[in-house]
Amino acid sequence: MSVAGLGRAGPGRRDGAGYIDIAEYAAIGDGRTVALIASDGRIDWLPLPDLDSVPAFAAVLDAADGGFMSLAPVGPYTVQRSYVEGTNVLCTVYRTPSGQARVTDSMNTGVAGRLPWAELVRRLSGLSGSVEFEATVRPGTCLNTASPWLEPGPETTLIRLDGLTMSVQSRGHDHIERDDREVRFRFRSEVGVDHLIGLVATEREPLQVPSLQALDEGVDRTIANWQDWSSAFHWDGEWSGPVHRSALALKLLIHAPTGAIAAAATTSLPEDPSGGKNWDYRYAWVRDMAYSLKALFRFGLREETHSAISWLLATIREHGPDPAVFYQLDGTPSHERTEPDVPGWRGIGPVVTGNRAVSQLQLGVYGDLLDIVARYVDAGNVLDTETARQLEAVADLACDRWRRPDAGMWELPEERHYVTSKLGCWQALVTAVRLCEQGHLAADPSRWRAEAVRIRQWVDEHGWSEQRQAYRWYPGTDELDASILLHAISGFDRGERMSRTLDALQDELGSGPHLFRYSGMHHEEGSFVACSFWMVSALHLCGRSEQARQRFEELLASSNEVGLFAEMLTPADGAFLGNFPQALSLLALINAAITLSEDPKEVS
Repeated sequence: MSVAGLGRAGPGRRDGAGYIDIAEYAAIGDGRTVALIASDGRIDWLPLPDLDSVPAFAAVLDAADGGFMSLAPVGPYTVQRSYVEGTNVLCTVYRTPSGQARVTDSMNTGVAGRLPWAELVRRLSGLSGSVEFEATVRPGTCLNTASPWLEPGPETTLIRLDGLTMSVQSRGHDHIERDDREVRFRFRSEVGVDHLIGLVATEREPLQVPSLQALDEGVDRTIANWQDWSSAFHWDGEWSGPVHRSALALKLLIHAPTGAIAAAATTSLPEDPSGGKNWDYRYAWVRDMAYSLKALFRFGLREETHSAISWLLATIREHGPDPAVFYQLDGTPSHERTEPDVPGWRGIGPVVTGNRAVSQLQLGVYGDLLDIVARYVDAGNVLDTETARQLEAVADLACDRWRRPDAGMWELPEERHYVTSKLGCWQALVTAVRLCEQGHLAADPSRWRAEAVRIRQWVDEHGWSEQRQAYRWYPGTDELDASILLHAISGFDRGERMSRTLDALQDELGSGPHLFRYSGMHHEEGSFVACSFWMVSALHLCGRSEQARQRFEELLASSNEVGLFAEMLTPADGAFLGNFPQALSLLALINAAITLSEDPKEVS
């Protein structure tokens, strides 16, 4: 088993309430859900059976009653972690005065892909000497909505929780204790011997309990499955390590049953340390899927791209005609926002399920959708007649809607004439015109071409601030919005005005290589990781490649030890904020690397 270079020693420390820094987590998954594993060996997040299910283990949001699965040495230790090379299987090496041992954490997959149940396995392998380990499996309360019940058996412990049936099995333990709330094990590692803990779960269906041998074999099969996927991954540019790791992390967020891509693996990890800016990101944003597909096409990944596009178009047809901002992972509209009565990470609330942005008008979604399909056909694929007509209707909507105020990319409660929203409609229309010219759409593009010109004229008149020498956030203000960077990337402007805007953004929103979202946010939240990487792409496309490359290298150093990013970070100390791992952050990194690998004069 080849393990990529081990990270820094640890582990991180938990505070008095039992919480640990967000940057201390690594992620594993199986195509349906994601588990977060802290550097001290505790699994603090695991929704079952799906990522958007109510979490059975959620100590990251409720240290007292959220539930966790722990496995760590009894005495003092240091820890180094990384993924098995080419996989999302995590390896943690513990070093103690009495010896060394490795824990391999896997969300197992099957012979033909994902399993029809959830299967998490923790394999303990002795490397030298002997180390005493303690493990606990303590289910949570589903965000304080249900009570778990444990049923001890001779070979397994059954857990019943809000429609879930789970079994806990172990191999090689020296001691076991069980009550109606948790099960605890003691292990002693031995060189050449593998111990095991397995959790298997189903929801409202019978539970198949695999043998311990099958669970163990599943770890090796899962490693092989991930490495087979990685062998189909093609990247011939620089920074292969962080690019491949980011793509593997993105793969964790692809919902295998549908092809939808979740924005993040969690809900309610705060953007603002003082509270109030907590969101549920376990949904598929049209915007994020557009950025995802650019990367996936470049890497030669056919199955994910086709599944995502097919799912998205079918979902919009079913619930349209307007594209929504986002959808649930099964393709249905989002449910209402609720606030479970739990404290949140480090007591920073509220904890939420659902997202209020579902009912917002965001004009940028039109450009995102057309861009997705354009990249699909640019890769040599063909549109069906129904999809072509659907896209023509979306372009017509952009013609009519661009004059309206909207909530903007940042999903703000006050609707305004945001400049980048208008540019999202511009992108939709110029893309639709190009698809017509290429023969993919059959409509007359004259209106789309004319409205695209009108939008450009509007932006020239209302979107440029002579005082700031920059594109403004919206008419009537000289405040700035970092999402304008996306329209260096879209091709709207890569000239002198955009280059001056980059300087203005750095002056007002920058902190070293990091960038805040818009004016005033350095008082409320962390820097936005995606914006920081968008700046890299924009600099390169504006002919400032040396600055772009230097910034990119600095930003790569701000990932956590296993190469992952949250939504935000605080520039002063690098602490993570917001949901984790965050697709938009990973995608911005990937697309920046792709952009840097290309001649800016040839990027469309």
